[in-house]
Amino acid sequence: MIDNSKERFTNRVDDYVKYRPGYPSVVVDFVHEHGVLPAAPVADIGAGTGISTKLFLDAGHPVCAVEPNEAMRTACDRWLGGTAGYRSLAGNAEDTLLPEAGVDLVVAAQAFHWFDVERAKKEFKRILRGDKMVALFWNSRSLDGSQFLRDYEALLRRYGTDYEQVAERYSGDEVIEAWFGKGNVQNARFPNGQTLPFDGLKGRLLSSSYAPGQGHPQYEPMLAALRQIFDEQQKDGVVVFEYETRLYLGRLN
Repeated sequence: MIDNSKERFTNRVDDYVKYRPGYPSVVVDFVHEHGVLPAAPVADIGAGTGISTKLFLDAGHPVCAVEPNEAMRTACDRWLGGTAGYRSLAGNAEDTLLPEAGVDLVVAAQAFHWFDVERAKKEFKRILRGDKMVALFWNSRSLDGSQFLRDYEALLRRYGTDYEQVAERYSGDEVIEAWFGKGNVQNARFPNGQTLPFDGLKGRLLSSSYAPGQGHPQYEPMLAALRQIFDEQQKDGVVVFEYETRLYLGRLN
């Protein structure tokens, strides 16, 4: 993993657990439809608090959650530790701590942009067996689907500590296809969303690594601006986040 990604979310775990969106179950359906067996062992790399891990556990897969951030991994263990088929490791994308050829599928949800992608590719090849299948997916927030979303994007650009740099890390189709190797990947898009009252909107914002934290000079002005956006755009006490869940599934060669 690169930069300070290992520790970026340490002080945001509670908000991450409560307010980050999940992923639609059709992600797993798509994986099954394209050759991954329903009970295949999965490694979830950069598992965070376990949102993507639970998605595959619920579908019947044994899953090892690989997460280098201790606070996030502890939250994941607290949530999923009693679930059959679950375990966790304090590894990362470049050194998972998993044995060679031990899993049938590697997944990375909302995490690929933090990896050293060439070292991660080498490590994924090492731990995968058989068809060496990898699923990369993340929620991509609509930037202009409504006035609320346009105002929220402007707020992030105004107050985010390194929002534009983080946003630029997310790879497009050409980059992902090149990483897998030409002809080795399929992609899909699924609608997703959240309906949030103000407290949920605030928590969703503060779960982001680029949002100024309490004590930062921009923290209070940011929350005041968020309150104004909410008050202007809410309907029946809520606002709607629109996402597109982007999925890339392929084989490494």
